[in-house]
Amino acid sequence: MSTSSMRAVVLDAPGAPEALTVRTLPVPTPTTGQVLVRVRAFGLNRSELHTRLGLAVGVTFPRVLGIEATGEVVSAPGGEFAPGQQVVAMMGGMGRTFDGGYAEYACVPVSSVVPFESALDWGLLGAVPEMLQTAHGSLTVGLDVQPGQTLLVRGGTSSVGLAAAVLAGRRGLRVLATTRSAERAAALEAVGVDDVVVDDGSIAARVRELVPGGVDGALELVGAPTVRDTLAATAVHGVVCFTGMLSNSWVLPDFYPNDWIPRGVRLTAYSGDASDLPAEVLQEFLDAVAAGEARVPVGHVYDGLGSVVQAHRDMEAGTYAGKLVVRP
Repeated sequence: MSTSSMRAVVLDAPGAPEALTVRTLPVPTPTTGQVLVRVRAFGLNRSELHTRLGLAVGVTFPRVLGIEATGEVVSAPGGEFAPGQQVVAMMGGMGRTFDGGYAEYACVPVSSVVPFESALDWGLLGAVPEMLQTAHGSLTVGLDVQPGQTLLVRGGTSSVGLAAAVLAGRRGLRVLATTRSAERAAALEAVGVDDVVVDDGSIAARVRELVPGGVDGALELVGAPTVRDTLAATAVHGVVCFTGMLSNSWVLPDFYPNDWIPRGVRLTAYSGDASDLPAEVLQEFLDAVAAGEARVPVGHVYDGLGSVVQAHRDMEAGTYAGKLVVRP
């Protein structure tokens, strides 16, 4: 294959995992304000599952999916980054309004790129960008957690849930996290979760047994079906941050605030992009991982673009706890 062509995973229209097909495409040519990245690894996200299932809005087809990618700069016509520089790229329309990270190369806006330096394996590095951005932003902007507080992570074995537990533990919080299967408790304990709660859909009473009065903060990653119960597990002046939609349901039908929200409990939400992951935050986390002071919760690493179909099957089935990563 020549350097003018590349392999990429294309989705022509919503469908089953098999609708994701590997094709040969031209390598994109960046213009001023863009960066061409040689993709060394990319993480899978629920956003891409929503797109494949036809649940996303504002997506045009055919499309190379992938809202994030990790790799090295090939060229940046505006001079913002040097060739060979390690970078992550995320959001800004990646994989939705323009082709994303499920490819050997990705052409992205400068605003979507964050630089770093690390000798960690690409399989680890590929797991980090969107997961870290979402977890960091949820804990800081969404919840404003403080050392000594209690945090409930609803949807704890998801990649963002595990990352949030890692970050919260490093900030000195007591962390409670949920899983629908007691067999996944070990995965939560491995990242420092203090109390594992098996989620049967109604956990507020159990959480209040562990933390009388309720938790200070709760990160809602399951979505609409559980947020009312999560609110009931939260203390007066505590905060619930609605960040994830593992249930593929994010609209609250018949939402009546005075009935749903306990007195004094606060409900907020978080979503972010590359600008919400400062380079120094990314670098500090990667350095901590390299030093053995933090852990990247990787569920499974796949090799080759042809593995994307199986990776999507696994993501939809919840086969692994943690982030799924593909090395093209």
